[in-house]
Amino acid sequence: MRINDFILLTTGAVRTQRLRSLLTALGIGVGIAAVVLLTSVGEGVHRFVLAEFTQFGTNLIGITPGRQTTHGISGAIISNIRPMTIEDAAALARLPGVIAAVPFVQGNAEIKAARRSRRTAVFGTGPAVPQVWQIPVTMGSFLPDDPPRTARAFAVLGSKVRKELFGGENPLGKRIRIGSERYRVIGVMASKGQMLGFDLDDAVYIPTAKALAMFNRESLMEIDLLYAADANGDAIASEVRTLLTKRHGGEDFTITTQEQMLEVLGSVLNILTMAVAALGSISLLVGGVGILTIMSIAVNERTGEIGLLRALGAGRRQILALFLGEAVVLAAIGGTGGLILGAGGAWLLEMLVPALPTHTSWGYVLAAELLACSVGLVAGVFPARRASLLEPVEALRSE
Repeated sequence: MRINDFILLTTGAVRTQRLRSLLTALGIGVGIAAVVLLTSVGEGVHRFVLAEFTQFGTNLIGITPGRQTTHGISGAIISNIRPMTIEDAAALARLPGVIAAVPFVQGNAEIKAARRSRRTAVFGTGPAVPQVWQIPVTMGSFLPDDPPRTARAFAVLGSKVRKELFGGENPLGKRIRIGSERYRVIGVMASKGQMLGFDLDDAVYIPTAKALAMFNRESLMEIDLLYAADANGDAIASEVRTLLTKRHGGEDFTITTQEQMLEVLGSVLNILTMAVAALGSISLLVGGVGILTIMSIAVNERTGEIGLLRALGAGRRQILALFLGEAVVLAAIGGTGGLILGAGGAWLLEMLVPALPTHTSWGYVLAAELLACSVGLVAGVFPARRASLLEPVEALRSE
């Protein structure tokens, strides 16, 4: 059988039974659309979360009080053997390879300015925040490098707090009240947006020692270290562990490098993407069953045609290839339609729900199309083999 005849017979059978072919392809198309749509959502969430975690850079190390491997929760919530202090942060900042350190404590307080007030987050930090957290100052300056324990009562506003308290007015030099204490505004931070639902712009930055006193805390909640891009993160973490163990008399803290966090997070998100792809594959399996059913019916309806082809000299392998080709064509048509439907659905979903990011990966698209053809091939094996085993005389007699 010539290749042209093979193509004409394969596509001709699909065109002849248009409604049946459409319904069969639709089953595969729905499955592929589900796979593409769900993997697009999964990949979009994957990229979004990774972008959120890397917006502060990738050469960061976070140290929190308490051992998470022992207690299961951070020591920032429960009391630990020895408080993590501002002096610890200063000592860590002097380590080789460390560029800067930010001692951090957080609370919530009412902020008043003139006749306006707002309850918002208060960050007790050091002067290196713009460098370590990569949040530039758009107006004024950040907290000065005062002696940590005797820092002056200066405050820097997040962009949202500035807008809520002062509107379009210049806040620099103005006095605000945070809790029961008065502070002078010396700067405004650039808009940073949200990180996993936490609004970084709706915050006020004050010196760490002031925040510790305001919230009646002895221990910092975290120390963030920025190390040189060409330095080894694991080596820096080892030096941090050695230094703090000497200062605290034991390892009552937890060190988390950005690489460790991204590695764990990436593996979790990959599992999530595979899980949603598996859910979509269930629909694809249903489409495969549809092809199996339709092709089995086609063999019964075209018994006479099969007998005629065999009588004209078509071999068993040619009959087998003919029906397998028809099944693959149906699957490919359905797969192409499903790809268009799935990618379009992902785009429409992102337009309608901007908070839900989507990203259609071409790798998943190619895999989905190959999967569709494979499903058609597998589903068509039994009917095609059955057709190829028909005897010419018996097939013609049934007609």
